[in-house]
Order: sequence, then structure tokens, then C-alpha cells
Amino acid sequence: MTRVRSDLLPALAAFESAARHQNFTHAAEELHLTSSAVSHHVRKLESRLGVALFRRHARGVTLTQEGRQLADAAGNALADMESVLNGLRASRNERVQVRVTTLHSVLNTWLLPRLHRFVEQHPGIGLVFDTEATLSRFEEGGHDLGIRHGPGQWSGLAALPLMDDTMRPVASPRLPGLAAVRCAADLVTLPLIADKAHQGWHDWFRAAGVHGATPPERYQFSDTTDAILAAALGLGVALARERILAPLLADGRLRVLALPGMPSRWNYYIVYPTHRRLSAPGQAFADWLMADVARFGP
Repeated sequence: MTRVRSDLLPALAAFESAARHQNFTHAAEELHLTSSAVSHHVRKLESRLGVALFRRHARGVTLTQEGRQLADAAGNALADMESVLNGLRASRNERVQVRVTTLHSVLNTWLLPRLHRFVEQHPGIGLVFDTEATLSRFEEGGHDLGIRHGPGQWSGLAALPLMDDTMRPVASPRLPGLAAVRCAADLVTLPLIADKAHQGWHDWFRAAGVHGATPPERYQFSDTTDAILAAALGLGVALARERILAPLLADGRLRVLALPGMPSRWNYYIVYPTHRRLSAPGQAFADWLMADVARFGP
């Protein structure tokens, strides 16, 4: 059996990254090399193999048929090696960790209230949460997986459907004028609260059959959590995702108005990079999420 020469391993790693990104510059950033170094590694590999692995053109590079074959094999091999290495690292640590990226609104109002069930089932797994609006690049040493609200298709990511959602008008029971709201059109008399969601009040009024100009949004927030807290404090009516309302509804700070809901264009997904397998703890957390939603509901 022919063995891969050890002096080709750096070249294979550079090639695999360049093939995955379809870009030498991005591969160089990931590997902490220069673009010329990545190019040198690839040309070295092409010279040894006697085949072209990339077609080079003005807009960048694309894989040849031979390049695609090698990229698939190299990606699988490196993913297997990384899985083994992660397992060896984990076996040396008293506690293993899973790093999760998600939205602040999802963590604060949906995940934290149910997280005790994961802790009870997996007391040896530590969790590190990062809340950010931008999607993580899942670089080496970074996040293991994410919980995202979006279209379900992201380049380089696997996306497992977790749950859907519905947009609903909510307000504090103490909001002045709330008792006079009988239909969707009556909301024009109340202050509206908005965030930077891809669906807003203009979509809701149109779906509810209210035609004409959408009333101005008196308060606007960049974060959904701030918008619903403003509603809970009696500043106005917010249009919020149903899945993140439970704690504020349970303690009576918010109530869902008896008005039509609007299905969200986007759903929630568990996401992780396709170029590497989930670690055993990461897989355990993903499996628990799916099972917990199936058992207790979203």
C-alpha cells in the first residue's frame, strides 16, 4: 500500500482549505499563511501528482475533476483526524465543553429556561455561549455549533430544522388604550415598537388585511430582546416571535393580543460546519435540543 509522504501533508492541508473555500486568500487566513504560500503548496502538490487541481481564472479558482476527487478524500481524512484529536483532547480534560453561538433573544428567553434538563442529563459537559447577530465562521478552536433563525441555507453549513415560529402582537396589560383594541386596524391608535427583523409591522398589517400606510414605529431597537422588554414596560405594542415570549407571558408582564398571528418566513436551525464532524459533546447537545423540542414542544 502506497503511503502519503510526510512532506506532502502541509500541501494537502493547504489544498483542502483552498478547495473548501474556493479561494486561496481565505485559505491563507484560516491557516495563518500568506496567499503565495498556499499557492506554492498547491503547485507543489500538482507537480508531484502530475495533474491540475484548480482552474485559475480572473475571478479566482475552481476545482478540476481531479481536484474534486482529491478534495473529497482530503476533507474526509482531515475530518476523521480532527474528530480523533478532539476525542483525545477531551479524554485528558476533567470537563469537556461545547461552544454555542446563537442570538441573545433565543438564549435569554427560550434556551435558558429549559437548559436545566441538559445539565441533568449531561453533568460532565460544560457549555460556552456567545450571543451575536452575525453568523459565526466556525473557525478552528471556535464554535462547535449554533442555533440560528434564518432561511435554512448557509454556505458551508449543515442546517438541521429545529422549530418554526409565528409573529404576534404583544403588549403590557397596563398599556393605556389596550382595552379599546378590537381588530388589527385599531392598533393604529397605539405606539408601535419595532426591531430589525426581516418581517415587520408593514408585513403584519398587510397580512391582517389592513390596507394603506403603516403607522409610524415610535420606538425602534436593534435587538429583539430590547424590543419585547420595552413592550413589557408599557411603552407600546411589539411584534415578536412567539418562541421567545414564554417567560414574559408566564409572569404576566406581556400578553398576546387577540389579533391574527403571522407565520415567520424564517425558522430555527441547528447549524454546524460541513467540513468537520461535530465532537461527541457537540453531537450530544444537538441531539438533546432536537429531543427536548420533540418532547416538551418549542
